[in-house]
Amino acid sequence: MGNLWKTQQSHQQSLTRKLLPYVLYAIIPLALLHFYLYPSPPPLLDSSSVIKDQFSNLNPIAKAEKTGNGVLDSVSEPPKEKENVNEILISSTPPPKAEEESKEIASVCDYTNGKWVQEKKGPLYNGSSCGTIKDGQNCMNHGRPDMDYLYWKWQPKECNLDRFDPQLFLQILEGKHLAFVGDSMARNQLESLLCMLSSVSPPNLIYSNGDDNRFRRWHFPSHNVNVSVYWSPFLVNGIEKSSDGTINYNQLFFDSVDERWGSELDSIDMVVLSIGHWYLHPAIYHDGEVDLGCHALDSMNCTDVEFYDVFGKAFNTSLKAIIERKSKSEGNGIDVIVTTFSPHHFEGEWDQFGACSKTKPYMEEEKSLDWMDSRMRQAEVEEVEKAKTILNADNNAMPKVRVAALDVTKLAMLRPDGHPGPYMHPNPFADGIKERVQNDCVHWCLPGPIDTWNEIMLDVMKRWRASSMK
Repeated sequence: MGNLWKTQQSHQQSLTRKLLPYVLYAIIPLALLHFYLYPSPPPLLDSSSVIKDQFSNLNPIAKAEKTGNGVLDSVSEPPKEKENVNEILISSTPPPKAEEESKEIASVCDYTNGKWVQEKKGPLYNGSSCGTIKDGQNCMNHGRPDMDYLYWKWQPKECNLDRFDPQLFLQILEGKHLAFVGDSMARNQLESLLCMLSSVSPPNLIYSNGDDNRFRRWHFPSHNVNVSVYWSPFLVNGIEKSSDGTINYNQLFFDSVDERWGSELDSIDMVVLSIGHWYLHPAIYHDGEVDLGCHALDSMNCTDVEFYDVFGKAFNTSLKAIIERKSKSEGNGIDVIVTTFSPHHFEGEWDQFGACSKTKPYMEEEKSLDWMDSRMRQAEVEEVEKAKTILNADNNAMPKVRVAALDVTKLAMLRPDGHPGPYMHPNPFADGIKERVQNDCVHWCLPGPIDTWNEIMLDVMKRWRASSMK
């Protein structure tokens, strides 16, 4: 019996040794299949921690102080505590995952080609909810009777343009300083942005100086963001409306930038350059000791030159100065946006009734760019491309400077309905319709089409961020 048990045991052990490899071969694939179908869940992350880590490497911005020459000086200011409403918004809307965003968003989009389509959603603000609207652009409060101009959205042909997300805009710019540099169109875009951002986070005006408050700075304590405006209608050095007897003209010097903004570049993380209409005025042009000529000054002894070339030269000087100064600086880099020329829509004289009375956008086949508007835009776009070429050839400048054209000329041309017209003044027809009434067919109602400029700018910022994460 004992021998039989030993024999059976030996036989079973022999059989086990033979079958074991086959069992292992069957179990290992099954185990791998199990882990593939049912992976272990990742550890949960608090959304506020994600945001904190995402922006922990950003430096605090500077708070402006007044100086005697009207230039904005800076002193450091620690971040302020977030308000409750912003804490709620941030925690309920976690930031997009970096890997998903970099895969889903292409690095570029052609915003120029598209069409205006009707949009049921209205603007993020109105004439009463935003306190930073310039009086002359508050069309709603001034009695404009039609509201259809508020319900259109620009739809590019090749990409989707999302509705402006003020919370995301502030998150991307957290701890940074955004500056608008240029003329009244730069101010128009700035005030549009302030209104859109104030729908979630009211700003504090911390600096104001110059005629008509041409130099101002706001602080958004919820995200420690500064937004400034610098009056510089030529970008380069210039003397506005010099007088030679009875002739008023501008003097421009293209060998250097306007240091009212140029000297502030070390404290600026993102700058929007926007000029144009001041170059249509009579002017004399200089480049160092060389007289380049003049524009619209037939009564003076100077050579008349086309202003398109000198207009482009202003951007050439400005973009080169930004690249050179930032590439040599050990401080922060800078993102540069050039907002292209925004056409006017005067039909007839500026003080004629109905000078810009349209209430709907043009369809693309109804209107094409005028030659002058096209040349102004072309000059800007060409200089942006030249700047990109310089950056691609300069390894020191490339990591510190990014440049893009905010190409709004065509989509602005298609919106004759978006200007204040006679409603730059309150209730212009309270005493009846008059033949002569002052019109503004250059600037844009707030809210209005110019809000789209900032939607596109945010989209550019999102694409830049996605590209940097790849």
